[in-house]
Amino acid sequence: MRGIIDVKLGNGVNLGGCSELGFEEEPETLAIEEAVKVLLQGLGEDFNREGLRKTPFRVSKALREGTRGYKQNVKDIVSGALFPEAGLESRVGHAGGAGGLVIVRDLDLFSSCESCLLPFRVKCHVGYVPSGRRVVGLSKLSRVAEVFAKRLQEPQRLANEICAALQHGIKPTGVAVVLQCSHIHFPNFESALFDPNYEGWVKMLVRSGSGVFDNENTADIWTDFLSLLRFRGINIEDVCCSVSTNKSWCPSHTFCKAATSDSAMLGAVASILCSLGEDPSRKELVETPTRFVKWLMNFKNTNLDLKLNGFVRSKRDSLTSNGDIPSYEEHLCSELNLSFWSQCEHHLLPFHGVVHIGYYGSNRFSPVGKSLLQSIVHFYGFKLQVQERLTRQIAETGSLFLGEDIIVVVEASHTCMISRGIEKFDSSTATIAVLGRFSTDPSARAKFLQIIPNSSPCEG
Repeated sequence: MRGIIDVKLGNGVNLGGCSELGFEEEPETLAIEEAVKVLLQGLGEDFNREGLRKTPFRVSKALREGTRGYKQNVKDIVSGALFPEAGLESRVGHAGGAGGLVIVRDLDLFSSCESCLLPFRVKCHVGYVPSGRRVVGLSKLSRVAEVFAKRLQEPQRLANEICAALQHGIKPTGVAVVLQCSHIHFPNFESALFDPNYEGWVKMLVRSGSGVFDNENTADIWTDFLSLLRFRGINIEDVCCSVSTNKSWCPSHTFCKAATSDSAMLGAVASILCSLGEDPSRKELVETPTRFVKWLMNFKNTNLDLKLNGFVRSKRDSLTSNGDIPSYEEHLCSELNLSFWSQCEHHLLPFHGVVHIGYYGSNRFSPVGKSLLQSIVHFYGFKLQVQERLTRQIAETGSLFLGEDIIVVVEASHTCMISRGIEKFDSSTATIAVLGRFSTDPSARAKFLQIIPNSSPCEG
């Protein structure tokens, strides 16, 4: 094909690249788009409907951006970034002295889990002991780490690859890498609804070392390195050694045990892996299509509407008057921090957070149970969604049982924002929907907004 060339990558793989075609026309982009259409059809969705028309391209772009490390060469980053520094000797010294330890802390990275293809976030700490009277530009440590983060990964291999690349590229006395990794643990509908203590994150702390950091006789240098990280909430005894383990950290290994029969969807995921430059037959990737499809099927259009409507009708019938009461005193009622989990229909990436609901109640009606409101939240959450629509749907449905005066605030953390957009930990989005009195009375809105907790459990 015209415009296609083969690129040999240092520290990477062989890929077909495009020298003349634009990104939207590249065969890898088009192949992923077609695969995403198959996945959407498998979910019972119409990929031509408004809101989904550009989803195949968005997903393709996000996946290729998130795995761009396959096309990057560490040697090109490090070469030209080594600077002479008088006084450095090729021996181990103390921080600030000859051959002293250099550490760059708190590098925010995002990678993609090779087991389920979902992004996971990484707080990376890199240190090295210079040698040969040379130091490396500090920004290069971050860039090298990102090369390997932007590939399909698991935490220990990511740490090992960063460590090995820096050892080979700058030839220091030693390199140390510590990673704090967090992987979203997405529930199914039942566990989200019936398990109030559901833990939404899996976390792992790993380390890797080379040179003096890989020598049992120089344990003191590890102590120095880890001591400088204790201010980041890291305890020395909690850091795993660089050893292989058969136990995967990915939550998909526990909830994706059943076989998936949709061969078209499995083939689509395998096609995506190929288009990213990976080998679907690689041992670590053989079960990835099954795990991804099982997770995606959480959002398949089903008869949950009928189940919810029946539950809601029975609840609504129970809201009966308590008798003849001469006067009814209305007061502001609220349910705060109702958890939800959802899937962005634009990028097929998860978002999650909390919902706060305010309404005016009186002593003429029995109180509405929290379980009903949580059920409504989960019902609209377990769909392909956008946060604005989710907020509106909760408000409109809630008004049927709470009355026309209702306010809903949704606070969410979006994987699509933090992993491929602004790339900042702890960023969140808030949306609001108001009906009845709350839409015309600023004081009513202000009164409710003031009772929302300052710190809501959006992040892991």
